[in-house]
This record gives sequence, C-alpha cells and structure tokens, in this order.
Amino acid sequence: MYFNTPALGIYIVVFVIVFLAMAIRILREYERGVVFTLGRFTGVKGPGLIILIPFIQQMVRVDLRTIVLDVPTQDVISHDNVSVHVNAVVYFRVIDPQKAIIQVEDFHNATSQLAQTTLRSVLGGHELDEMLAERERLNFDIQEILDKQTDAWGIKISNVEIKHIDLDESMVRAIAKQAEAERERRAKVINAKGELEASENLLEAAKKLSQNDLGIQLRYLQTMSDISNDKTNTLIFPFPTELGKFLKNNSKE
Repeated sequence: MYFNTPALGIYIVVFVIVFLAMAIRILREYERGVVFTLGRFTGVKGPGLIILIPFIQQMVRVDLRTIVLDVPTQDVISHDNVSVHVNAVVYFRVIDPQKAIIQVEDFHNATSQLAQTTLRSVLGGHELDEMLAERERLNFDIQEILDKQTDAWGIKISNVEIKHIDLDESMVRAIAKQAEAERERRAKVINAKGELEASENLLEAAKKLSQNDLGIQLRYLQTMSDISNDKTNTLIFPFPTELGKFLKNNSKE
C-alpha cells in the first residue's frame, strides 16, 4: 500500500492544529469555565490556560464582574391607590459559577424578571409619601429580598437603586398644594407659639414691676424717652391710675 508521505504529513499537521484549537481555552482573570464531561459537571476551571478533550468535554464561560441591570419602568399602584411609574438599577455578580449555570437556565434574564416583580411588590405595599421620602430604606428592602432569592443561583445582589418615581401631572399639582398648605400650617403654629411666649414674658414682667413702685416709674420714664425719639408731632402721656384714685377719693370728701 502506497502512502504519500508529504500529504500525510500535512494531514497530521492540520489535525494537530484543529485538535489544539478545539482543546485549548484561555480564560481572563475575571472569567471562569464550568466544565462538563459527557454531560456531567466535572469542575470549575480558570483563569488562564485550560485544556479540554474535544467532543467529550464542553465548557461554559461565566463572567464574575459586577453586572449593571437596568430594570424597565414598572407601573406601580401604591398602598394609597396612587399610580406611579418607577424604574431602578440592580448591581449583581456571580459568586458561584456552578450554581449560576446548573441551577437556572439564564441567570441574567431570571434576575431581571425577579427584580421587576420584587420592585412592584415592595413599592405596592407603601404609600406615596414613603416612596418619595424613604427611598434608601426601600432600596435596602428590595436588595435584601432579591439577595435571598438569588442565593440559590450563586448570585450576590450588591446594590439596588430606585432611579425615578414619575407621577401624573395632576398628582404633581396636588402634592405642591399639599406642601404649600403644610408650610402655611407650620408658619401659623410658629407664630402662635411666638405670641404665647411673648404674652408669658409680658405677664412675668408685669408681675415683677407691680411689686416695686420705683420700677414702674423707671419703666414709665424709659417709655417716654422712646416715644420722644420717634419722628411724630403727637405725644401721648399715660395717666397714672394712682393719681386717678387719689382725685376720686378727694372729690368724695
């Protein structure tokens, strides 16, 4: 049997190149490879140079870097029956490549769907004022729920941020009116407290002056001095009550 030696050598070289191309994998520092041998999980490899047995072993790449997931705008009905449009962003990363590939079909899509339903569920249990004023607490609540549910998938939810809470124009006007009414109420309360404090101070001062006739006279002279400094043509002299009593008693005699 005759073999063409040069042609055979070329075939061998081509076979070796193809074999190495199918066998050699290079994983970056942030990548891991989930390896399956004849369909069974046999380990997680990487980073660096990985050698696989062609047609027998397969590898699925997994990125371990933090993934930024933009949650689409969700229509949420608050606890006080106000319709709002809310969107958020979720930061997560894979911490167990084996679970991320074996336990769920598509961990990225699964996390996105879970984030949408959790966002509606959590915000729907709060009133509009809480959504607007306690956003940090709501972020933490959503993160905690997501983190517990994605733990079985080998995923760690590092942060959740509610980006926008959009209201209808009518609701914006109603909130503005409510805020204005609240400011007016606070101003009236502060003014009433000031009037009460001033009246208490005046009453206390009157009690102290009534205990000393000399103090009353000094206050009278100070008041006259203040009046004389004003630019006015009219000067009012207060009539002492003691003098009125004295004249009244003399008239009876």
